[in-house]
Amino acid sequence: MGRAIIAGDGALPGLLAEAGPALMVRLEGQPGGTDGADVVARLERLGGLFAELRACGVTELCLAGAMRRTGFDRAVLDAETATLLPDLEAAMGQGDDALLRRIVAIFEAEGFAIRGAHDWRPDLVAPAGALHGEARPEGDAARARAVLAALGPHDVGQAAVAAKGQMLGIETLQGTDAMLDFVAATAPGSGGVLVKRAKPGQDLRVDMPAIGPETVARVAKAGLSGIELQAGHVLLLDPAAVRAACAAHHVTLWAVP
Repeated sequence: MGRAIIAGDGALPGLLAEAGPALMVRLEGQPGGTDGADVVARLERLGGLFAELRACGVTELCLAGAMRRTGFDRAVLDAETATLLPDLEAAMGQGDDALLRRIVAIFEAEGFAIRGAHDWRPDLVAPAGALHGEARPEGDAARARAVLAALGPHDVGQAAVAAKGQMLGIETLQGTDAMLDFVAATAPGSGGVLVKRAKPGQDLRVDMPAIGPETVARVAKAGLSGIELQAGHVLLLDPAAVRAACAAHHVTLWAVP
């Protein structure tokens, strides 16, 4: 088996598994649990994980799904992870992008090729143009895009909400869902727009933005009228289901460069 998915929470690992045979690896203590895993691993024992992947013939890896930062239990470190720990802990202090880049570098140094979800499932990538409906609140979308462009170099987030020229929410560590829940609680019925884009220079192999049907439902609950995506840089977690959710909730969806 040449492929493996290091799976977090959400629909993406399952969607990637539909692309062909792949070893499903789940990490203890991460969202999504360990059900359905072919391999259960721990961050403290990366040496053992590398060996098991090689024994299974894995040459390509894809990191998919939501994961949370956790500390390391030094009492169970294997020798290989112990040597990597100072670099990993230093990267943790520099933001998500730095941490993900360090993880990628570690796997690549062990001889594994890192692939993005868009490499295995290009059909999930949002194309440019109208994806559902036609009306576009260009002023609000432009406002949110400008804020994301300004904050991107600081590794702040991939999404923002604007309405009538005002910023209603900016994604931070808590994620898009929490931001939309905040907007629903503090500015209901605004008719604004959610903009979702990759951060400048972001490695799309390991942290490509995504929306699913649940995102659309939250957008509607927050009283927003539309969603703008960055074409070629955002995944639709089941495109047909996303479009159906837009139709059901009367939410416009489009993608721009």
